[in-house]
Amino acid sequence: SPLNKEKRRGTFVCAGCSAPLFSSTAKYNSGTGWPSFYEPLPDCLSAGAVTETLDLSIAFMPRTEVRCKSCGGHIGHVFNDGPEPTGLRYCMNGLALAFNPAEGQQQKVAAATS
Repeated sequence: SPLNKEKRRGTFVCAGCSAPLFSSTAKYNSGTGWPSFYEPLPDCLSAGAVTETLDLSIAFMPRTEVRCKSCGGHIGHVFNDGPEPTGLRYCMNGLALAFNPAEGQQQKVAAATS
């Protein structure tokens, strides 16, 4: 995912509804090839910007699915092998996210194709 290489300050949002989900300050390189974060953004009305549910779609490998709290869209999975301070790895599908650069950060210019 191109968002795996995103290094600017800003907010990663749901590609489906534009709800803010993760801060660039919580992003790290997990070596998986997927954008990874150690925590989602807090949500002022409840526990956070995402919901988590048990995913048994692979019978021999139970996982925790992560969904956008606003629209319910699937955005990835969370694992217990992340860095401090949480020990969590929110491994997100780059196609389920979009990036909004912080004010003062350059907008990314699309590469020319030939």
